[in-house]
Amino acid sequence: MFRILCLSLGTGLALAAVPASAQVGGGTPAARTGTAFNPKISLILDGVYADYSSEAEPDVGGVELGPETEFAPSGLSLGETELVIESNVDDQFHGWATIALENEDGETVVAVEEAYVNTLALPAGLAVKFGRFKSEIGYQNHIHAHAWEFVDAPLAYRALLATSLQDDGLQLRWIAPTDLFVELGGEAFRGQAFPGGGDARDGINGFTGFLHLGGDIGIGASWRLGLSHLKTDADNRATGEDVTTLFTGDSDVSIADFVFKWAKDGNPAGQNVVFNAEYLHREEDGDLVYDPDGTADASTYSGTQDGYYAQLVWQFVPRWRIGARYDSLTADNTVGNPAPGTSLETLADSSYDPQRASVMVDFSNSEFSRIRVQYSRDESRSADEGDDQFFVQYVMSLGSHPAHQF
Repeated sequence: MFRILCLSLGTGLALAAVPASAQVGGGTPAARTGTAFNPKISLILDGVYADYSSEAEPDVGGVELGPETEFAPSGLSLGETELVIESNVDDQFHGWATIALENEDGETVVAVEEAYVNTLALPAGLAVKFGRFKSEIGYQNHIHAHAWEFVDAPLAYRALLATSLQDDGLQLRWIAPTDLFVELGGEAFRGQAFPGGGDARDGINGFTGFLHLGGDIGIGASWRLGLSHLKTDADNRATGEDVTTLFTGDSDVSIADFVFKWAKDGNPAGQNVVFNAEYLHREEDGDLVYDPDGTADASTYSGTQDGYYAQLVWQFVPRWRIGARYDSLTADNTVGNPAPGTSLETLADSSYDPQRASVMVDFSNSEFSRIRVQYSRDESRSADEGDDQFFVQYVMSLGSHPAHQF
């Protein structure tokens, strides 16, 4: 049941699982079975209408935001379009590539979001992944944007991980041969992704470790508990748009996550419930330079930020779901001699705790389409001005897309 719910109750569009006929086993060369080049190809179309009551900058109190954390533009806009290609390479390897197309300042930007290979037949429950991929820290992190339960990422992920951590690296994981689901793994990364990044990103500059436990409760419910940690460093990591701030130092992120899924009579097609919550804790220590093109000196910086979210999504009848999410963030930062009127002064001010509440309803005509309406009361910018945010989103999948993880 745990593995069934992993496929059928995966977050977002739970699309076609990898068919057995596409898998190559028994040591038979793929070329002899006609699957040497038989990839599944899908295109994800994502668009949104957004309306905001506030015109203030989309900052978050107590943190310096990383890249690609801006809000969707007001009005109609095209979101991230994803081209996904995946296939077994042969009886030992499986490949996956996600190419993202985005509009930035009126120009189309093409980026390799993921491009990795994983093993299929290592002994003793072992598996290896290598290339560029989303890290397994936390729960939300490995989920692609089109499969999120809400239009936007949780506030803690946006503030502390720049929405998600993906980097070039190597992953090793092990699944224990027990009735209880036990997964242990670790990753080594180049360290070019936020909260790492900056100059001299050669070698290995980021490490993660994660532990997942899970199991079934009766015929219709499953759960998973996760603990993970990221240790990385930054060398002149740039944040800010109008004026750049550079950070050099260490960054550590610890995450605890919990997921519970229920389906009536074990069949998610009718009614199902998904609850998940995560707590993120980040510590940074190093130096900050505000406006490095000017004459500013480096300021010592020691920061601790904590954030969490909890969300519940209920499919009460086939095709229709409703959901609610609450986000919160706190910060305790010390900045030496912050220049008045700059982002460093704002960073040193820990008097305000950002928060946000969201509700949504969505309709899926099939496993390949979804229309969502969402309202958020965002109080992450300042205590003086809240933001009423209204979204209408569509997510459409063309082609065969594999099922998402649990």
